Amino acid sequence: MSDTSFVSVGPKGRVVIPVAIRRALDLREGSELVATVDDGAVVLVPRSAVKARLRSLFAEVPTSMRDELLVDRRAAAAGESSGG
Repeated sequence: MSDTSFVSVGPKGRVVIPVAIRRALDLREGSELVATVDDGAVVLVPRSAVKARLRSLFAEVPTSMRDELLVDRRAAAAGESSGG
């Protein structure tokens, strides 16, 4: 989508996302977005897109490494909960 829309910040810092953008991203009332600042720009990304991207990144990690990391993390958590 290459159309440019201008928006303004309203009361309580609210910004209305233009309907064309909402439709393009299938954003509905209650949709969750991840907000970041990147090189002086506000970036809004649907939370579902962030989750999908993270899943794809971790899918590339060999299963043995994932399993090893989980075992290590669980052992560390067990040590912390037992006061160790």
